[in-house]
Amino acid sequence: MGSQHRKTARRMSQPDKDGASSLSSWSKGGNVAGEGDQVAGDIDLFALAQMIADNAGGMVSIEDPRSHVLAYSASDENADELRVRSILGREGPREYLTLLRRWGVFDRLRDTDEVVDVPAHDELNIKRRLVIGIRRPTDAHTGGARVLGAIWLQEGGRPFKPDAAEILRGAAAIAGRLISRRLDAPTTEALLIRRLFGASGPVIDAAAVVNALHLPTTGPAAVIGFALMAGERATGAEPGAVGGVLRLRASSFRGDSVTTTIGDRVYVLLPGYRSAQAVTAWTRQLIEQLETKRALSLRAAIACPVPDLGRVADARAEVDRVLDRTFAASPGSRVTTLAEARTAVLLGETLDLVGARTELQDPRLRALLEYDRKHSASLRDSVETYLREHGDVRDAAAALRVHPNTLRYRLRRVEDILGMNLDDPADRLLLQIQLALHRRPGPPEARS
Repeated sequence: MGSQHRKTARRMSQPDKDGASSLSSWSKGGNVAGEGDQVAGDIDLFALAQMIADNAGGMVSIEDPRSHVLAYSASDENADELRVRSILGREGPREYLTLLRRWGVFDRLRDTDEVVDVPAHDELNIKRRLVIGIRRPTDAHTGGARVLGAIWLQEGGRPFKPDAAEILRGAAAIAGRLISRRLDAPTTEALLIRRLFGASGPVIDAAAVVNALHLPTTGPAAVIGFALMAGERATGAEPGAVGGVLRLRASSFRGDSVTTTIGDRVYVLLPGYRSAQAVTAWTRQLIEQLETKRALSLRAAIACPVPDLGRVADARAEVDRVLDRTFAASPGSRVTTLAEARTAVLLGETLDLVGARTELQDPRLRALLEYDRKHSASLRDSVETYLREHGDVRDAAAALRVHPNTLRYRLRRVEDILGMNLDDPADRLLLQIQLALHRRPGPPEARS
């Protein structure tokens, strides 16, 4: 068995000194975008395994979290039974894995980033090993370092080299990048779906993409966009996991549905679907079920009907406009369309334009806010309530719980400070827009 393995293993004739330098730099927190990234881009897991063996001494296997062998270095006559059986069977023998688990090796790999020293057990024909866990690189998107596997270094005919532990730490960092890239690499189908939704540039030939995905080529469709409620984003709910759940539910509803995750949103395409009412009912029911059974709070926007699949990207842009501008909290209004939410959408986009151009922001409002601050007054609240009550002084005074004459005095002060006439419809409209801009969340300079 040993000779058979030696024939199938990759070999490198000489120790790789440059490789040792790269592995060492990663273990010391080297420049991710520099040397380490270059090495990670130039090699695969088999080459990495051989690089470790050449520079740390011994024989290497790289395994996934379930102890399936992903890659290995060349072996010689010093390979023990555990290594030979693991490589030939492509996974660790069950009885040996039970022993390693009993010795606490897997617990230590899960709980620590350090190299674990597993002593030899001559009675079991197990030689000494050094092992280190492989973790997904931590970044803003993952929010943590998930265990992706482990690197096992078996001692051969000679002791490990003095810097073997440091070499393993560097190798684990590179392996984490290599495995993460493989896991994250989209399939051809996923790339086509993203192209259909307009996430990878314009759709040059929508018909070709639709044919490649085996979707109906004629008839209207529906596009649904799902977004996590603010509270779900705060608890760290993963859009990818949400996308998986929605894909299963959508496929159960329509076998030809297409689902993709773009950023922090999930989009579902229902080809050949004409009834906006039926789509809305299914979407609302789905959101209610996910909240009840999975404690997952979502909101959704629907574009239906979409005339043809060449307009899917436009439909996605439409649902994004709705999701960007609607933040309803009640279950009955979590599902909407552009037609239903057009006022909120257009007002929000108008405020975006005003907020982005300082020359459209009325400096007179600052004087009113400054007056309130200096005098502990409430002129802004008073005029906002007055405008909300459509200029009815008595209703506004009742809402503020003040005498109507008190409110009239405050409104005169507002007119004096702003230089506006609240009986003028144009002044009232401008003031409402400026106050609405100020109410938006964001830094003070953006609101003012």
